[in-house]
Amino acid sequence: MPPRTVSSPAAPSSAAALDLWLVRHGESTWNTVGLAQGHNDQAELTSRGRRQAAAAAEEFRGRAIRAIYSSDLRRALQTATAFGRVLGLPVTTDARLRERSLGTLEGSPSSAIGPEVTGLGEGRVLDPDARPAGGESVRDLYRRAAEFCDDLKTSESIAAGDGDVLIVAHGGTLRVLEAYLHGISVEQMRWGPVGNATVVHVPQAVQSGAQSNGTHPHTTQPAIAQLRGGTR
Repeated sequence: MPPRTVSSPAAPSSAAALDLWLVRHGESTWNTVGLAQGHNDQAELTSRGRRQAAAAAEEFRGRAIRAIYSSDLRRALQTATAFGRVLGLPVTTDARLRERSLGTLEGSPSSAIGPEVTGLGEGRVLDPDARPAGGESVRDLYRRAAEFCDDLKTSESIAAGDGDVLIVAHGGTLRVLEAYLHGISVEQMRWGPVGNATVVHVPQAVQSGAQSNGTHPHTTQPAIAQLRGGTR
């Protein structure tokens, strides 16, 4: 079965607006054993994860994509490389697209990590400032993802060329990117499951060459929150 694609509601038409495609990495070796990954870079794609990445990339063959951005963590970069091969494009890495750091909890069973340290539960953000020892809060993750989005608007690689922009990252990163692009604050965020190799389409998400004015193209709750699948 091909990876699921979800389209978010379209914004008002703008000739300079670019679509974003947000992609979660394929299944990793730590996904299969239920370990919390965060910034830990030991995990890599399983054979199934490589097939997922290749299948998702094939869906973009012939589509106009001007740039591929990826988290610099191995599981995301391996996924992005599959897209790069299909599209004939280089992959630009950015550490701001990493998963949320879980500090001392990385490598622990995900099932043993409770909402008192993650700030997550009941499919939503309960406490955006909760953080594991040595790790990040959801607010920290949201802020760095927002900074990436704002910088994307003035990026030279975006200003030159035609087509959409593809971003390969992690479940947590996709959630906060989607929320920020819809103008949803971290306090109001849902935190639904996001399966491996999920693709989320955000139409007219970035206006090329525009300076950030603190506004966002969407106000609807993100479609990503309605997905079913793996969560880490």
